[in-house]
Amino acid sequence: MKGLNLLCCCVASLLLLGTAEEVEDASEPTKRDRSHLESTLKLNEEKPADDVSGVLQRLRKIYHSSIKPLEHSYRYNELRQHEITDGEITSKPMVLFLGPWSVGKSSMINYLLGLDNTPYQLYTGAEPTTSEFTVIMHGPKLKTIEGIVMAADSARSFSPLEKFGQNFLEKLIGIEVPHKLLERVTFVDTPGIIENRKQQERGYPFNDVCQWFIDRADLIFVVFDPTKLDVGLELEMLFRQLKGRESQIRIILNKADSLATQELMRVYGALFWSLAPLINVTEPPRVYVSSFWPHDYHPETHRDLFLKEEISLLEDLNQVIENRMENKIAFIRQHAIRVRIHALLVDRYLQTYKDKMTFFSDGELVFRDIVEDPDRFYIFKSILAKTNVSKFDLPNREAYKDFFGINPITSFKLLSQQCSYMGGCFLEKIEKAITRELPDLLGSIGLGKKPNVLSCDVTGCGETPKNRYRKP
Repeated sequence: MKGLNLLCCCVASLLLLGTAEEVEDASEPTKRDRSHLESTLKLNEEKPADDVSGVLQRLRKIYHSSIKPLEHSYRYNELRQHEITDGEITSKPMVLFLGPWSVGKSSMINYLLGLDNTPYQLYTGAEPTTSEFTVIMHGPKLKTIEGIVMAADSARSFSPLEKFGQNFLEKLIGIEVPHKLLERVTFVDTPGIIENRKQQERGYPFNDVCQWFIDRADLIFVVFDPTKLDVGLELEMLFRQLKGRESQIRIILNKADSLATQELMRVYGALFWSLAPLINVTEPPRVYVSSFWPHDYHPETHRDLFLKEEISLLEDLNQVIENRMENKIAFIRQHAIRVRIHALLVDRYLQTYKDKMTFFSDGELVFRDIVEDPDRFYIFKSILAKTNVSKFDLPNREAYKDFFGINPITSFKLLSQQCSYMGGCFLEKIEKAITRELPDLLGSIGLGKKPNVLSCDVTGCGETPKNRYRKP
């Protein structure tokens, strides 16, 4: 009898142990294969470190010698609030993550970098978990950097963030991670948008900070999930800030494997319905439908579709990385065009002011009439007659009311007076940079040639500039 009881106890123990193992196995979801991610982003390729220092040195030289003098002379930074630093010129491509709270932005970064269940992973959860602007960048070891340190370091591209105040710097954090992908790109995770929260409750100008990152981002991921498709005031304001950057926006419908096919179609249509009034472009935006986290897709879902969508998004990311130098040169040229247009407008305002002034005129009243109605004096129309000026690039007329409100017109000089015997004329130098120097530098990368005007014998740039990201 005792032997029978002992046998029963042993069998029960084995059954309980087997049941516990089954529960344990069931509680651990299957991990997704990462081979497609590593191959698409070329994480396993051992490429020689091509030298782009010559190109960057030449680009810095063009900016400081041909663009910055006119930019400072006509105080362009006070109009656009965008002053380019050396750290920004040499920085890696930036990918910005935006969207409502708890839609999977941090989980997506963890998935792309393979940080789940590691000491490096970003904290995630169903509640609003990210309250800071988190910059994830490359470093030799895991390291957390406070916002005040990032802003004080002139070698980084984040020093201009000091203008948003100490309250914001306390909400800025940098994380250095030794990951191969971060050698070529920088990720920025942002606080989730909560529609019932006011700007004052954050303690800093949230939209202005977002605009700063938007202006510098090479790729912008706007993430949604099936439960957060409604558009409130804060999200609507965000899309207004994205106007003009439509080519860099990628809209992502995350957690798509949590829905059945019919529900997914309805959610997809509802997302388009919500975003249609906010994106004023001819072609509808591309929406990537997938689930970006390390666990395998739910059974009985469109696995092949989700995988293809994910690979398409990864290819877009890799293309931005590959075209790093081309995008950087194009960005500096676009900035130079805006600076030139601003200088021409200020010069035209000043010339009109001088023409209308007489010995008995009140200078303040004369200039007030010009600023209030610039079209009556053909201020903007006269600029369109200049070379390389499009009417679509002209700034808002109202912006110059505020600009001249803090910058008296008499504090500027005419463009014809901005010349010197040794340094030449500011306008001629920036026009030469726009029409010759920057396009030639871009062509030397795209075609693999070295133009004569940019030869190292002339510029002293060292080795022949190469494009480390151009496909063979």
